[in-house]
Amino acid sequence: YLLGNIFFFTMSVITLFQSCLYVCVPYRLAAMLTSFMEGLLCCLTSKSANVVVPVETSEPADGYEFVEVKPGRVLRVRHVIPDRPVVEEPTGQGGSVSCKRKITIYRNGQLFIENLGDRASAELKNCQNGETEPNSTVEVELTDCGNSSPPVNIPEAKSEPVAVGKDETAAGRETPTAEQTDQMQQPRKRRRKPKRTVVIDCERKITACKGTHQDVALFFIHGVGGSLDIWGSQLDFFSKLGYEVIAPDLAGHGASSAPQIAAAYTFYALAEDMRLIFKRYARKRNILIGHSYGVSFCTFLAHEYPEQIHKMVMINGGGPTALEPSLCSIFNLPTCVLHCLSPLLAWSFLKAGFARQGAKEKQLLKDNNAFNVSSFVLRAMMSGQYWPEGDEVYHAELTVPILLVHGMHDKFVPIEEDQRMAEILLMAFLKVLEDGSHMIMMECPEAVNTLLHEFFVWEPATPTPPKKESKARPETAKTQSDNKATSEPSKVRPATARQTSSNGGTEEKLDSRAKK
Repeated sequence: YLLGNIFFFTMSVITLFQSCLYVCVPYRLAAMLTSFMEGLLCCLTSKSANVVVPVETSEPADGYEFVEVKPGRVLRVRHVIPDRPVVEEPTGQGGSVSCKRKITIYRNGQLFIENLGDRASAELKNCQNGETEPNSTVEVELTDCGNSSPPVNIPEAKSEPVAVGKDETAAGRETPTAEQTDQMQQPRKRRRKPKRTVVIDCERKITACKGTHQDVALFFIHGVGGSLDIWGSQLDFFSKLGYEVIAPDLAGHGASSAPQIAAAYTFYALAEDMRLIFKRYARKRNILIGHSYGVSFCTFLAHEYPEQIHKMVMINGGGPTALEPSLCSIFNLPTCVLHCLSPLLAWSFLKAGFARQGAKEKQLLKDNNAFNVSSFVLRAMMSGQYWPEGDEVYHAELTVPILLVHGMHDKFVPIEEDQRMAEILLMAFLKVLEDGSHMIMMECPEAVNTLLHEFFVWEPATPTPPKKESKARPETAKTQSDNKATSEPSKVRPATARQTSSNGGTEEKLDSRAKK
């Protein structure tokens, strides 16, 4: 009874202290101290400071739908089907690209990629949207079939053995030169046996995806701490152009339900949600747009459904590495401690996620519901990023054309990671925006929308068929020679020459007669 009274008195003092904070101190400091007191209360009561509950309603409103992917697991999805005129516009011829490459994996983890297609690396590696950036992509170990030579760091066996016959004497074998003795003393390099070899051989047709095409759908997937609201500018822009857009909220984000178990936020659980959403809204030609952690789900879908994914966009997605949670991370702290540090985490996200930290950026975070998740969901999301299959080989097997957009001031994802991603992918375009950071689609919406739209309507140039001039030219030359042959006897000059020669003969006869 005494302990109960002490606990009740402590809770009353804490509540009174929180009420006085908003009167005595500025708002920012009051919010920080309030968060600290709530975290302390969480530690004392052993309860989560953030109550995670499902959404209150599941009725669609204003283009939003609530999809129950599993019993009790409801995701909010914004699905916009614009009123497009029923016009059967041809989708265009497009271009057929030969996707042929050989991926060799060695036991030491080294990766060797050979591009065997005719047009898979040279033409398609150049940026097609706007000005061409020569340094946008870097090719290191991607070799072509015509002049494919093994990389230097892969030792090749020198097949130059000295054939020794059976009838050779011992004296004959014991007369090597000085250079031969030096070569014999050097250790012979043994050819490394590959651990695994993957061969990709397919033809892929790439066409322009316009807003008037009925078979095109755009999927937007956000990352950790975001929501579908961060795509507000993109959803409005492309829906006005006639595209069908689909943007879901991940579990625990936005208005989706937030389960109270950490296993609900693993990569495989969230990827299964995205698979069900994709199967529900997919069209014939689908384009995936992912940001940060959402790029991993787009890669998963492109690998699972290569025939249905037509193009893909990676915005600050990082390098082609397998996901593994860090053991020494601040997100491994208890939930109550993370809740105490939530104002500091929000301030750190503002500093690292935006190139500028002004009132505009703070308002964008507030309006677009970015980095507004509970401490429990944040901790579970960061701890559940385990995806060992998503390594370099997994990304190298993708045959879909991919646009990589990177913000120069991004402090979460360095540009070297996106450059490495461009090297591994078969068809990649890397565009770097100097005025953007990690949340580039919110900072520079016009530039991002322009890049995306130009990539959607891009298609490789169809090779022009060879002109049939090789056959026509000999015939023309032949006819010309025939005409010359026929026209030469009918010329006036030879006839005149004959006439003058004949006249000259008659004159000579007359002169001879006159002399006689």
